[in-house]
Amino acid sequence: MTWEHYRHEEAAAFAAAGDAAVTGTLAVCAGSCRPGNLHLVNGLFEAQRSRVPVLAIAAHIPGAEIGTGYFQETHPQELFRECSEFCELSSTPEQFPRLLDIALRTAVERNGVSVLVVPGDVLLHRLDHQRTLAAVRPATAVVRPADAEIDRAAALPNDSRRITILAGAGCAGAHDQLVRLAEALRAPVVHTMRGKEHVEYANPYDVGMTGLLGFTSGCHAMERCDTLLMLGTDSRERDPGAVRPVPSVRRDRRDRRAGLRARGAGAVRQRCGPPLTWSGSLRFLA
Repeated sequence: MTWEHYRHEEAAAFAAAGDAAVTGTLAVCAGSCRPGNLHLVNGLFEAQRSRVPVLAIAAHIPGAEIGTGYFQETHPQELFRECSEFCELSSTPEQFPRLLDIALRTAVERNGVSVLVVPGDVLLHRLDHQRTLAAVRPATAVVRPADAEIDRAAALPNDSRRITILAGAGCAGAHDQLVRLAEALRAPVVHTMRGKEHVEYANPYDVGMTGLLGFTSGCHAMERCDTLLMLGTDSRERDPGAVRPVPSVRRDRRDRRAGLRARGAGAVRQRCGPPLTWSGSLRFLA
């Protein structure tokens, strides 16, 4: 463990998010009470939306003063709830070790942000007995859709003439399989901003990035297809076909925003691994 001092809480939160993104391991940041910890919010939103493990310790005013309108009083457990997987107030010293354990496990296991709000008097208290926290190690779950869902999704590309693949960060670790799938489908690949590092390199089928930032080539590939295959991403557009409705197939755990013809939750790497098991029903791969 190393300690890095930053002159501003916002810089510390962004540094923690960046460290977690690069190393894939938990990073911790802390902010003082009142306006101090409010500056963490931008960096914590970055970490939460990027799905990286970060623990933020937000100091709070003395417990006896909470709710009294104390000087510069805020309610951090409410402010940080939207940008975290776990956000709780530790009201007593005895509660702190258990909440810390839950916060650590939530951040690591869910790849997200945990915020632990601690009044100053709790942090200054000494426990009567020492408690040792068990090591927290990430566990990777294997998730794949049912065979019937795979067959239903595979029927759409089989009946399509112009297929475009939209690939996101969920394609991490499945680059080679994605390229082989694009070759088999003769499909251009459009990548999202977070999918850029996992999709673009050494990919002759990549035609650019799309989203709030992107290139016209990616936009045209999505506009002119008759089926859009989304892998490891979801769409922030009400219609992922951008200009006109197109049949869409999505393969991502965040199965929510756009209305789609076929859906399935799971990790792209598990479905597109050798021998392209996710696409085994496609006649292109026969």
